[in-house]
Amino acid sequence: MSDTPSTPRPWYTRIGPSLITACVVIGPGSIMTSSTVGANKGYSMLWIVVVSVAFMLVYMTLGAKLGAVSTASPGDLIRGKAGRWLAILLGGSVFFISAAFQSGNNIGVAAAFEAFVDSGPLVAILVVAFNALAITFLFAFKNLYRVLERLMMMFVALMLISFGINLISLRPDLSALFRGFIPSPGTFDMALLGLIGTTFVITAAFYQVYLVQQKGWDAQQVRAGIVDARVGSVIMALITIMLMSTAAAGLYTGAAITLQDPVAVAEALEQTFGSQGKVIFCLGLFSAAYSSFLINSMIGGFILSDGLGLGSKPTDLAPRLLTTFALMTGMIVALATMMLDFDRTPTIIAAQAVTVVGAPLVAAVLLWLASSKDVMGSHAASLPVKLFAGFGLLLLIAMAGNTAVNKLPQTISEYLGRLESPSPEPSVTPAVEPAPTNESASAGE
Repeated sequence: MSDTPSTPRPWYTRIGPSLITACVVIGPGSIMTSSTVGANKGYSMLWIVVVSVAFMLVYMTLGAKLGAVSTASPGDLIRGKAGRWLAILLGGSVFFISAAFQSGNNIGVAAAFEAFVDSGPLVAILVVAFNALAITFLFAFKNLYRVLERLMMMFVALMLISFGINLISLRPDLSALFRGFIPSPGTFDMALLGLIGTTFVITAAFYQVYLVQQKGWDAQQVRAGIVDARVGSVIMALITIMLMSTAAAGLYTGAAITLQDPVAVAEALEQTFGSQGKVIFCLGLFSAAYSSFLINSMIGGFILSDGLGLGSKPTDLAPRLLTTFALMTGMIVALATMMLDFDRTPTIIAAQAVTVVGAPLVAAVLLWLASSKDVMGSHAASLPVKLFAGFGLLLLIAMAGNTAVNKLPQTISEYLGRLESPSPEPSVTPAVEPAPTNESASAGE
């Protein structure tokens, strides 16, 4: 699996880890948030995508270099430098976040099916089948990384093609689109932190360490890891920009718009580019949901296993078992939500609470390890990189503070309000309605 320096291969044949990372970043949550921002703000917030991708690029690069230079897993490094408690805390936080938000990825897969299948039980069967397929995938292949890389390349290609076709068919205002890359801080509000959160996914950047080690790169392939991180970041930015621009071109009127679910984006745009466009968009949605669906669980399973000292390689049993547990948790919650009207708000509340601590912790640990001379040697992060990454860490702390002070109390208040009024009058929520929105986002959600 290792790309040896003597192998005369073009750079584009050696990328891979960052494509897998891109697949977990572009999930149902990012589609919803990007589309909602585009529908409500037009093209004016495109510059935020560039800023958030820049932070993601820095941390992905730190992860790629750490994975290539270190022969030990992150869990082993943390235990050796700080103790077992920190490795367990980090692994447990990442796992809980991934497992709690996995239900959102299941619902995203179900939403893609529901656009074309009227039977609820059949959709539930399809969700179970795709979870079974994912679990089979974990245990069936000896070289799990190689198959995973090729599968995610296919999903990335489908997303680029699907979302690209829809955007081109809408003929966006190129002048307004390019002006959107000019920063306009005066239009920024706290709700747009969700847009940053769907691209600057620190747990995915941390998982880059594991992917590079599974790829087989070593210190001689550090340059390949840096190029790979850049390519993956460009792909993330491109897909997010296409999604936001599609909503801006097809839905933006200046009035506030709420999109109920990812399929609502396609349904709202259907009057513009027809049913064929809806099919193409849902193909991209399915690619985003199912790829994020699988990788999000692996992030939780592998990082927790490593934190517990139970192994971090695809050939180890514990990471695959814990990944399976994350998959099953998400599936059960999603099926209960779809079939039994189960309110999954408590899982969202718990995940948001853990994210307040977990996201800054993961970033701080990655920056600390990648800056340690005893681990990285001459490849340790330079002062400019540490300063820029430090700003990224401050941004994550600000996002965590916003979650703790605003989102979490709001979610709890709304949930308690529903408990006090358990039998509201039935209503049908339209695909697009004139109301403000405040999307929350996490890895794969």
